[in-house]
Amino acid sequence: MGDSFTLNSGLTELKDDDLIQWRFRNTLIAEIKKRTDSFTVYDDDLDGRFRDRLKLDNQTGSLTITDIIMKHTGDYEVQMNSEISVCSLCVFGDTVKISVNEGDSVTLNSRLTEVKDDDLIQWSLRYTLIAEINVTADSFTVYDDVLDGRFRDRLKLDNQTGSLTITNVTMKHAGEYELQINSVWVYFYLTVIGEFKNILSVTEGDSVTLDSDLTEIKDNNFRIRWRFGNTLIAELNKRTNIFTVYDDVLDGRFRDRLKLDKQTGSLTITNTTTEHAGYYRLYINFSRWCSTIRLTVYAHLPVPVISSNSSQCSSSSYCSLVCSSAVNVSHVTLSWFKGNSLLSSISASDLSISLSLPLEVKYQDKNTYSCVLNNPISHQTQHLDITQLCHTCAGSVHCCGPTEAVIRLVLSALVGVATVMLVVYEIRSRRAERDQAHIHTSGS
Repeated sequence: MGDSFTLNSGLTELKDDDLIQWRFRNTLIAEIKKRTDSFTVYDDDLDGRFRDRLKLDNQTGSLTITDIIMKHTGDYEVQMNSEISVCSLCVFGDTVKISVNEGDSVTLNSRLTEVKDDDLIQWSLRYTLIAEINVTADSFTVYDDVLDGRFRDRLKLDNQTGSLTITNVTMKHAGEYELQINSVWVYFYLTVIGEFKNILSVTEGDSVTLDSDLTEIKDNNFRIRWRFGNTLIAELNKRTNIFTVYDDVLDGRFRDRLKLDKQTGSLTITNTTTEHAGYYRLYINFSRWCSTIRLTVYAHLPVPVISSNSSQCSSSSYCSLVCSSAVNVSHVTLSWFKGNSLLSSISASDLSISLSLPLEVKYQDKNTYSCVLNNPISHQTQHLDITQLCHTCAGSVHCCGPTEAVIRLVLSALVGVATVMLVVYEIRSRRAERDQAHIHTSGS
């Protein structure tokens, strides 16, 4: 507001027989009759909103509006002889910024002290009408079932001032509100402080739709822009009939993946990859922004691997197992289950790390065990077959390792040698006794 703006006629020089007329909402506000050398502005019409603000260019026929106010917003029609064209002007005043905690109530103040007999007051969010006062028709209405019912039983309209109160505010109520009082516009930007809930999660390769929350675009001056970070990736402009996706930006990560809905302005990303994760901002018309969506894309999970740490033979009655997975995705958990009961788990939020989780089971255990790798939206499961991973040694109830087998063999050999030595010693002792007895008998 307060600036000047020139509506260009498109001409470089007026001709001798030119007739140029400027209209605002079908009301003539300026006219050039070159044949009679007449240059006239009608600035007292339309409640005087153009008084002392209109200037006609005598060379080109362009029209300048000085000290612009919001009442000057609208379509301007210029008729040059038999040709007609339209220029649009949108004037924004200072936006009232309001911040409120989730769950609280907030009142959007109309700044009126009293509603007059002929007032028409309309409240909109994202160009969807949510409340209206029509004094002439004695109508005071809230449309709380629009926009997926987010305002249901939450809107209160002050019949005296036209102010609007929203109770039990949620994150879905954040955004830019437009108040139109007759032909005057006021804007409110509402920020709701609370947990960020506008979050979407998909698995790599899936499609995801970023919803504009609009059901149908009817306004011919409507414009929608989608940005990924600060980069424009899609645009809809009803006035110029432009429906464009900029899928070659950002190293081509969106190439052939963006689809813009011409009816609602929603944006679909097909065949998603982890490169598409991040923050998407929606801008409607000239708003600073209307909403932010955080998209998380999870890579496909590998199947976990179960291996045995046990040796081939052991005197222990337990078999030692390890479940592991080399993951290259974030926010995963590796868990052991006995049936449906969780036994143990380990989590990681970093990329490209290896997770491993041990478990001991009895050799004769007949229970069902499984190892599960999961993220917030998917999982991979590996079931345990004890008979294949935990082997019993031949001729023994228990398993044993090669070291223990060697020790047992050495001990058996030592026992055998000792036994032989004991037998030899016994034989020699008895033979010595007999020889001694024989000598004694001979001496007698």
